[in-house]
Amino acid sequence: MHTFALNIQSPLTRYRHMATLTPYMDVQGLGKRIGDRVLFHDISFTINEREHIGLIAKNGTGKSTLLSILSGDEGYDEGRIIFRNDLKVGYLEQTPVFDSQFTVLDVVKAVCHNHHDDSEEARELMAKQMLTQLKITNFNQKTSELSGGQVKRVALAKVLVQEPDMLILDEPTNHLDLEMIEWLENYLSRTTMAILMVTHDRYFLDRICSQIIEMDDSRIYTYKGNYSYYLEKRQERLDNLSNEITRANNLYRTELDWMRRMPCARGHKARYREEAFYELEKIAKQRINERNVRLEMSGGYIGNKIFVAKDASKAFGDKVILDHFDYTFSRYEKMGIVGNNGAGKSTFIKTLLGLEPLDEGKFDVGTTVRFGYYSQEGMPFNKEQKVIDAVRDIAEYVEMGDGERLSASQFLQHFLFSPQEQHTYIYKLSGGERRRLYLCTVLMRNPNFLILDEPTNDLDIVTLQILEDYLAKFRGCLIIISHDRYFMDKVVDHILVFHGNGQIQDFPGSYSLYRESKNQASPTRLPRGGADHTDEKTSPRAGRDVAEPMANGQEPVAKKKKLSYKEKHEFEQLTIDIDRLEAEKKRIEAELSSGTISTDKIIEHSKRLPLLNDELDEKSMRWLELSEIEG
Repeated sequence: MHTFALNIQSPLTRYRHMATLTPYMDVQGLGKRIGDRVLFHDISFTINEREHIGLIAKNGTGKSTLLSILSGDEGYDEGRIIFRNDLKVGYLEQTPVFDSQFTVLDVVKAVCHNHHDDSEEARELMAKQMLTQLKITNFNQKTSELSGGQVKRVALAKVLVQEPDMLILDEPTNHLDLEMIEWLENYLSRTTMAILMVTHDRYFLDRICSQIIEMDDSRIYTYKGNYSYYLEKRQERLDNLSNEITRANNLYRTELDWMRRMPCARGHKARYREEAFYELEKIAKQRINERNVRLEMSGGYIGNKIFVAKDASKAFGDKVILDHFDYTFSRYEKMGIVGNNGAGKSTFIKTLLGLEPLDEGKFDVGTTVRFGYYSQEGMPFNKEQKVIDAVRDIAEYVEMGDGERLSASQFLQHFLFSPQEQHTYIYKLSGGERRRLYLCTVLMRNPNFLILDEPTNDLDIVTLQILEDYLAKFRGCLIIISHDRYFMDKVVDHILVFHGNGQIQDFPGSYSLYRESKNQASPTRLPRGGADHTDEKTSPRAGRDVAEPMANGQEPVAKKKKLSYKEKHEFEQLTIDIDRLEAEKKRIEAELSSGTISTDKIIEHSKRLPLLNDELDEKSMRWLELSEIEG
């Protein structure tokens, strides 16, 4: 693999890099193969102190393997890695695994070291503080009992509590809900630790990283800017390369004619021209491997009746998922679903598909609806099969739009599986490649109603761009559960927000607009500085609560011209209460971050915070209702 450093700098980053930074890690000519498959060869780059670097490459090129090598967990075949003396590296694996006998506290406490007090009690306190910030409060829970999102949060706590000099993060946002992603985004954007990470979350990448390293076509390209800057400069590079190839091809035809006409015996100048010809030939025969494929499938006819939820209710013990939920899904509707882990998003989908029974009510699904379901769990492939055989088991041909018909092999090429890669055994595929194959098998059945549960996990950015383009043009219905904010903003018309306990809100817009509305609501609601402490739970809910009855998709809003005496008194008291609760919340959060409080106090605060947030939410919503009447 050739190394091609493109030191393209934005004005802001150019100034920042004028200062001399201490190199933390220098990678020189690194190479790795697995069996007969070369993952990468001759890779070179440097990571300096305080640099936040994003690594971008398509699935199957060895991103996770490279991170594992740099962390010291895996060996390599060639080259060398030079570390700064005493460099402390923290590594977050894409799929963390813990000893099932350990508790959550055991895992994190084992790596804690307090510089001032390294006693057992001090390390335990430090571990509990970090776990609490990541919303893990059952410290004695066995790791074998954790959900995927909880495992990721415990793994993050384990890495962050070490306070390393450099963080290596492999898909840190996978399985995290939006609240946790935003917490981590804020944490990492402020840290002085060096960071090298692989992530498909483009907002996360854009807001944290100031440098992008791209592995593409056996070369390394370095861009001194964030993800948005990288996109701009990468396109410039590809345009320049395309022009260079065009010029080389024009000259190549002339030189090829000269080579064919010249005798074998040549003088010195002729030999120089011959050597130049072979260099020109290398350029002319380059291919820009952009793979700008487009999928346009008909989706099949779908009638006006899609599905109607009538008084749908579902609970697991005391945990309410749906509480007399009513909803009429429209033709060609594209809905996104967001909410914290455990709020019931996936369960809602499974009840719609008939995979989980409702306790009460029903989903009345139209007769023309043909579901295509992409689940979080993935598809249980026969790993001894080849890629092409797994697809041919479903269909030899796929019907596209406008009467076009593709063979299974041609369809796979749309999903970035080259003819050679199609004959690879499934067990040799990376996790991202298997997810891409799974997506292919869902779409090739040509559904007219797609339900995608966390489709972005483990997919590379190139595949996501293809999927986004497909979904934007999809002539059918769509429901997406995702924590990928960029993906949601590109695809959906509106979102359902699962707040938990059966509370479901319909917001008419993108996720970014929803977050903006939440952030902007607080200054209007709280006149005495409450906006400084606003988070998702303390902001009023925008949109409408679809758990309440709706008429023609709208809620009737009864408006008064002025507040009654009793309401004025309530309004004044709410203002006092909200200020008091905000102050209490600020104090608790400060104490949890101080590192000086006792274990009992941490547990007490951890129990109080959810109740405090709920009370703030309730009072804030009522304050907003009254302020609108008053205003």
